[in-house]
Amino acid sequence: MSETELNQPPSVMSKRAQFLAANRGVRVARPGFVLLALPNGGYGKRYGITVTKKIGNAVVRNRMKRRFRALMRDALPESGLPDHDHVLIGREG
Repeated sequence: MSETELNQPPSVMSKRAQFLAANRGVRVARPGFVLLALPNGGYGKRYGITVTKKIGNAVVRNRMKRRFRALMRDALPESGLPDHDHVLIGREG
């Protein structure tokens, strides 16, 4: 991996179709979240975060999304798969 790829921040997914496409990828379930990963055909490392209303009220969901964004900013450049979409789905726990 070149130095320019490591220094480039991951981009954020915003289209619903991108999230739905990531659902066809690899799924890794953990106690606090589910991680989806799908090759994106050369668009670099991208990430998206989703938390459903089942988790709690808006304050709780936004807090969870802030923590996930911080996690993705820290971990994705080094640990993320190159040219993949990464989606975190918040879970209770």
